[in-house]
Amino acid sequence: MFEFEYPYVFSLIFIFIFCEYYCKEKSATFYFPQSNMLEKSSSFFNLKILKYLILVLALLALASPIKKLNTVFIKNDGIDIVLSLDTSYSMKQRGFNLNNPNENRWNVISSIVKDFIQKRLNDNIALVVFGSSVMTASPLSFDKNAQMDILSYLDIGIVGNKTAMFDSLASAINILKSSKSKSKIIVLLSDGEDTASKIPISIIIKLAKKYKIKIYTILISNYKIPALEHISKQSMGKSYLATNSLILEKIYEDINYLEKSSLNKNKIVLKEYYYFYPLFFSILMLFFFLIIKNRF
Repeated sequence: MFEFEYPYVFSLIFIFIFCEYYCKEKSATFYFPQSNMLEKSSSFFNLKILKYLILVLALLALASPIKKLNTVFIKNDGIDIVLSLDTSYSMKQRGFNLNNPNENRWNVISSIVKDFIQKRLNDNIALVVFGSSVMTASPLSFDKNAQMDILSYLDIGIVGNKTAMFDSLASAINILKSSKSKSKIIVLLSDGEDTASKIPISIIIKLAKKYKIKIYTILISNYKIPALEHISKQSMGKSYLATNSLILEKIYEDINYLEKSSLNKNKIVLKEYYYFYPLFFSILMLFFFLIIKNRF
């Protein structure tokens, strides 16, 4: 069924009618002895009717005739998440996957992270990787397929072999600081001590509090790093220790459970627009109007 997006546009026709009778241009009057011939030629094609037809078609185009095709619901109020991943040389170590001891840490991690990304359908996610330096592999995006493709291309040592863990948190905060989302989190994963950062922990904590960013830290190790626990605690996040792939899977499941996206939905109506047709005929008739007016 057709309807108009801007039906109030039709009220403009009253302005045109008013101007037709009260806003006429004054011009000098001349007497023509053969005026009856002019009347016959003008009656040949009534310009007045054509003028109003042009007007009606133009108003139809402005009113924007549409046909509603479908209504879809899009979830909103998602969480903005930055996944900060260690790609330093130590990620080559094997034995982390209990089911496949020959698989290196990075391959196990990237597989688990991909699974986490797929579960966060309603969230904006960014990817940051760090080694000797830090690189933003993906800005905040809803394109989960692209992010999983990027993860497949990333490899150990892509940004050096050291561990700039705290610098990666600074980069992640920089991504999230201008976010309008009600909930912003960073999930940091590393397998060792920081060996290359230039930004102190105190600055990281200060920035996280300022922009209300929650930091989750995951350490692949048999021992805890107090600095990571301190960062998580101060930012209202949580610190984890993973000694094997099964524990790491459970950690990401726990974060997925703790950081639930809102189930609110936005209604979007899919429409098909038909304003082009009356607009086309209005312009076409305007050309005819100008040609006929100049000829007669």
